[in-house]
Amino acid sequence: MATSRLPPATLTLKQFVRRQQVLLLYRRILQAIRQVPKDSDRKYLKDWAREEFKRNKSATDEVTIRMMITQGNMQLKELERTLALAKS
Repeated sequence: MATSRLPPATLTLKQFVRRQQVLLLYRRILQAIRQVPKDSDRKYLKDWAREEFKRNKSATDEVTIRMMITQGNMQLKELERTLALAKS
């Protein structure tokens, strides 16, 4: 039987919104990584992103999750800035 990707328990509205924010951040990071020109760098960054999200998968503290989302957004912006500089 295939395992469901849905969480086992019902989420509160706040948890649902946070989960959507995390998933959106993950997708945006992967989209930015696709623009990295060198294959080895792209693989390294993709593995790094995947590991970071897996490592923090079980976080439940609201403040910690907000802090991690903020840090992830800052790292994404830094990656986007670096890619923009590399293209110019």
